[in-house]
Amino acid sequence: MSGALRVLPLGGVGEIGKNLTVVEYEDRIVVVDCGLRFPTAEMMGIDLVLPDFTYLRERVADIEAIVITHGHEDHLGALPWVLRDLGQDKIPVVYGGQLTVAMARSKLDEHKLRDVNLEVLPIGDVADAGPFKLERIHLTHSIPDSSGIALTTELGTILFTGDYKFDQTPVGGAPADMARLAELGREGLLLLCGDSTNADRGGISASESVVGPHLDRLFARCPGRIVVTCFASNIHRVQQVVHAAAANGRKVALVGRSMRKNVNIGRSLGHIDIPEGMLLPPREIDQWPDEKIVVISTGSQGEPLSALRRMAYRDHPQVELRRDDTVIFSATPIPGNERAVNETIDRLYHVGCEVVTAADAPIHASGHGYAEEVKMMLNLTHPRYVMPVHGDFKRMMIHGKLAEAVGVPSEHIFRTENGQSLEIDGRGARLGEKVTSGMIFVDGVDIGDVADVALRDRRMLSADGIFIVVATVSEQDGSSVVPPEVLARGVPFLDGNAAFIEELREAVEDSLDRAAEQRITEVDVLESFLHDDLATFIYDRLKRRPMVLPVVVEV
Repeated sequence: MSGALRVLPLGGVGEIGKNLTVVEYEDRIVVVDCGLRFPTAEMMGIDLVLPDFTYLRERVADIEAIVITHGHEDHLGALPWVLRDLGQDKIPVVYGGQLTVAMARSKLDEHKLRDVNLEVLPIGDVADAGPFKLERIHLTHSIPDSSGIALTTELGTILFTGDYKFDQTPVGGAPADMARLAELGREGLLLLCGDSTNADRGGISASESVVGPHLDRLFARCPGRIVVTCFASNIHRVQQVVHAAAANGRKVALVGRSMRKNVNIGRSLGHIDIPEGMLLPPREIDQWPDEKIVVISTGSQGEPLSALRRMAYRDHPQVELRRDDTVIFSATPIPGNERAVNETIDRLYHVGCEVVTAADAPIHASGHGYAEEVKMMLNLTHPRYVMPVHGDFKRMMIHGKLAEAVGVPSEHIFRTENGQSLEIDGRGARLGEKVTSGMIFVDGVDIGDVADVALRDRRMLSADGIFIVVATVSEQDGSSVVPPEVLARGVPFLDGNAAFIEELREAVEDSLDRAAEQRITEVDVLESFLHDDLATFIYDRLKRRPMVLPVVVEV
């Protein structure tokens, strides 16, 4: 591949989440971001969804470095799983900002990966990674230390924007380094891989700094306890909640493991300032008057085991919500999470809480730039080629249209998909070959392939239940020895239908008789024979397809 540059997204294209992109030059690799996403409702019992990194596993010896744009889960969360799978003796150096590295270290410690070489790459410094030069460019987002990543080779420079917005009055730190972006444009940027999340929203996004005053005014109107839920990694938002609580004479309690962990990291690095004596442990909440309490909680996306979800269902060990509490959602649902969020809100109303969302008051500002900011990034950097990323196909298409609007030729805009590479050399750019891509599921501590039949079985069980049939047969001829046992669990509309169970027993006997006539005596074959007969019988009678589990016992 000498002389050719290959950009291969394994996640984050055609979807929002699990960002991971492989950049390859002269047979050496740099990985940009290592994210995950959370499961959808049909992914029964799945905890996390990772990009399929089979390609990296096969090329582990060629990886020079992994560089992370910022500390959000969809850019950092898969790092422990990927590094663990690549093998302890092959772990490459991991670069990021100070906060990003601290969050990565915390995650890796949980996975007992303590020998990873994590390095803080300061803004403006350049790191060598084989044929690549790595540079972080300061950008603004909803978390400190966010940056774009410039990868420079002899062929040219690629810029990965990561998540960004052009916030002129950020809560912490300086505005985006537009001068450096413009300098890249003057030098001649080869490829821009840009965030597409809000490309479909016209205008310019609101500054994070407008949220604080609205929270302050909202707090002043709340008579009882206040629960604010936001992303645990949205450290700027947590700081603004703390300021609003202080202005209204309230104490603050942090609820949710990730919230406590990230706030501690943010405080240790100077990104969050909480006045002495203001922070309460959750167990002391009930010792203070309601009008003196603000709880900052995880669960803004309706995650099943999150603190807010458990509060809504009266299942939290330390916080019991009650009438006249106010719950503030200082976040908007990630696409796909709307149902879970709405269910949580409905349960909160059932408890008697007042609920305030971003639709009711300006208490949230997106961390992703709108259409005019996407145009500004394009106009500052003047890329030769554009590859929209981090968005579903609709938003990526709109991003491409915005690039055309500012003068990028349509033939220089590449809308790809996970596993589809973009190859650039002296002759131009083109889509290359496809490689294995997709999803890897995390269930507890184990990871598995997307084709795992366990998911299909879980869906079937959740929809139509299961029949367990125990048949006792003669070892000599396969004939039935005693009446079969039939157990039904979770089969809809079957309660009290003893007649159907009896008919099913007769169907088992009939199937065993036919199997004996055909001299079928092997247990595996007999169980398969029974399954097919009974599945057909059940569907003909119930018009449902429950799982059928035959168990044959020989005597």
